[in-house]
Amino acid sequence: MSESLPPFILQLPFLRILFMGRPSVAIFAILSGYVNALKPIKQTRAGHIDYALTGVAKSAFRRTGRFMIPAVLATTLSWLVCQFGGYGLAQNVESAWIRDTSPLPSTSFAGAFYDLFNNLITTWTNGGNEYDRIQWTLCYLLRGSMLVYLTVVATAYVQSRYRMLIYGVLYIYYWKMGDPVIGINIYAGILLAELTFDPDVQSHIADHPHIYSFLSTALIFLGAFTLSYPEENPEWARWSTGLLHLGYHMFPEGAEFARYYPALGSQILIFGVFFNPTAKRLLSSSALCWFGKMSFAVYLLHAPLIRSLLTWMLYGASSQPPSPGKDDDGNELPPDWIPLTSRWLLFLTLPLFYFLLYRLAHLWTAYVDPWCARATNWVEERVFRDDSRLEKSVLLA
Repeated sequence: MSESLPPFILQLPFLRILFMGRPSVAIFAILSGYVNALKPIKQTRAGHIDYALTGVAKSAFRRTGRFMIPAVLATTLSWLVCQFGGYGLAQNVESAWIRDTSPLPSTSFAGAFYDLFNNLITTWTNGGNEYDRIQWTLCYLLRGSMLVYLTVVATAYVQSRYRMLIYGVLYIYYWKMGDPVIGINIYAGILLAELTFDPDVQSHIADHPHIYSFLSTALIFLGAFTLSYPEENPEWARWSTGLLHLGYHMFPEGAEFARYYPALGSQILIFGVFFNPTAKRLLSSSALCWFGKMSFAVYLLHAPLIRSLLTWMLYGASSQPPSPGKDDDGNELPPDWIPLTSRWLLFLTLPLFYFLLYRLAHLWTAYVDPWCARATNWVEERVFRDDSRLEKSVLLA
């Protein structure tokens, strides 16, 4: 697509969502706020505040281990692929994204281990990871989880209606501060968890099904349209130009619209689902729950597999274009990138690639994730104090 040419069908609103990454990050952040706040909010509403605070303390520890250990393993696997030349072809293909995200092998044996250690650290300090650049989101998502636990602890003794007011104030704060990746999404998720257990809201939805059915449909449509906002050149299409002009009035000065719109659209979409019992039942189907269970493994595995397996499937049979020769000064010109021989090959290869990706994700979920959970539990058993022993000493005192 360009300014003078019509868009491809997959660049149109709604359809383009299937191939956009930023809405996925926003939805994951919203669901992180929702899931992490759900149980402690339920306990505080029931008056079991001590249980809620104990659960938050343990959840914060477990969340860190179950987030970091799988990411460390995925980075190490990508590092091994890189060092043994698995990304060699990817550095020469015509796809700019594949080239730009494919690291070169280290120059020495010791340097390879230094590079691995450095990237394992920077993943959690500034989001930098040369071996798997999409892991930049993990440090922000982990911070978001800690933000949930901090908010739950700070508002544990606050009445529910005032807690929701606090969430709204914090949402506005992060909106104005310019944090569309984590802040506003986390508090949208926490508010959703609070509304889940609010009897007045639930009874109002049950008493007015037709109103909420219409509202839900409108919100889902509006949310999907909003999060379709393109990352680049929104002025090239009339529908995104309208959103561009609207954004100047809605978002803070200097805001990155391509971050705000996916976040706002994801929130509207999820609240639309929340108000629709039918949509919630559909999204709770066994098939979609299975895909949801695979999501973290797919997130960790898909980029290294794209740069290695998929690249070889698409470009492995292509030949390197001939050398373009020399420039006027006699210097060798850089070779042209390896092209895709046929776009039909892409359509034929993608189903097989996705099958292999989800097969590997299933194996990861079945074997690697439980091992990471056991490792986290092993550390927890050794660093947490024994509550039963503590209670016994208190009784004997």
